[in-house]
Amino acid sequence: MMVDWKTAIQEEREAKDDYFGTNPRSPLPPEDRESFDGLEYYPPKEKYRFELPLHEYESKTTVTVGTSADGEQDYLQWGEFRFEIDGETVTLQAYKSVPQDDRLWVPFRDATSGEETYGAGRYLDLEPDTHQTADGTWILDFNQAYNPTCAYSDDYECPLPPTENWLDVAIKAGEQAYK
Repeated sequence: MMVDWKTAIQEEREAKDDYFGTNPRSPLPPEDRESFDGLEYYPPKEKYRFELPLHEYESKTTVTVGTSADGEQDYLQWGEFRFEIDGETVTLQAYKSVPQDDRLWVPFRDATSGEETYGAGRYLDLEPDTHQTADGTWILDFNQAYNPTCAYSDDYECPLPPTENWLDVAIKAGEQAYK
């Protein structure tokens, strides 16, 4: 039986909450785990789920991305997604750590960053097994947007979304700010 996407999102969220509250490898500081009763999420909405072609770049550019600890990490700018949200045309860059990696990393900031969502931005990880259709189209589902580990503890260093992935539009989907 195929699980619908909303049910799959809910199951992912429940599993993440369980991991965060009980696993010794949780990014939450140990003193926060006992009182942890789950992360805050926007309700899943279909308007934030897209099936899109990746406009892959012929020549890949190395982009140096700043981190939450004033460091730097290099990524390959692999291609871009083009779509429309609330009547606004949006372009998001997709990155890879290394050319052999099958998955795409799509970090972004939007108009909710620093207000309703984590100020530094959120991430989408696109895995070919679960985020790519048979015809090669990618499923870009902002309902799966999540906070980097540095949102929960200063013990982590996280890459920050490059400015080309800073959106003026509000994406009220996925994980909200950790209180």
